[in-house]
Amino acid sequence: MSNSPFIIAINRQLGSGGSFIGQQIARNLNLFYADREIIREAAEKLSLMEEDLESHDEKKDSFWRSFFKLCAFSDPDAYIPPKPIAPTDRKLFEIESEIIRRIGQERSAVIIGRCGSYVLRDHPNLVSMFIYADTEFRKKRIQEIQNVSEEAAGKMIAQSDKERALYYRTFTGEEWTDLRQYDLSLETSKIGLDKGVEFILKYLEYRGIPS
Repeated sequence: MSNSPFIIAINRQLGSGGSFIGQQIARNLNLFYADREIIREAAEKLSLMEEDLESHDEKKDSFWRSFFKLCAFSDPDAYIPPKPIAPTDRKLFEIESEIIRRIGQERSAVIIGRCGSYVLRDHPNLVSMFIYADTEFRKKRIQEIQNVSEEAAGKMIAQSDKERALYYRTFTGEEWTDLRQYDLSLETSKIGLDKGVEFILKYLEYRGIPS
C-alpha cells in the first residue's frame, strides 16, 4: 500500500443493499462516507438546491425529461416561478468527478455510485466493487423500505437499471454491469447484507486495507 488515502468505490443496483453495505463498511473502518455529501457540494457549486440535483443524480437527461413532462401537463396560462438553470448532464458529471477526485486525494473514504470507480481508476489505493442481487430480493427490499407494492417496486428497478446503465455508458464508455472492471463483485441475494459486510471486511483485510 502507498501512503495515499484508500478508496472503496461501490457501484450498486437499486435494492441490492449496496448503500447499506457502504455505510457499514465506513462505520466499521471509521471512514468518510461520500454519498449525499457529493450532492451537497455539487449543489453549492451550481447554486442549486440539493433536491434539484438529487432528482437527476446518476440519471442521463432526467432533468430535461422532467422539464418537458411538466410543460406537457401544466396549464399553459399558469405562472411557473423561475428556477435556476439546471446543469447539463456533462457539467454535473464533471463537477461530481472533481469532488470525488478531491476526496480521493484528501482522505480515505467509501464512495457510492457516480462512476467513482471509473473516475478514480488510476488511484493507487482503489478497491472497486459492484453490489447486485436477483430481482425478487431487490423488489422485496424496496417494498419494505419504500412501502410500495410489488408492481411499483418492479417498475422502480427497471427504471433505475436503465438510467444507471445509460449514465455509466455515456460518461465512461463502459458497461455498468461488466463485472470484469471491478476488484470484487457480490450478490447479496445469495449471502445476505450482514454476511456481505463481513465478507468485504475480510477481503479488505486480505488486501491490507487499512494497512
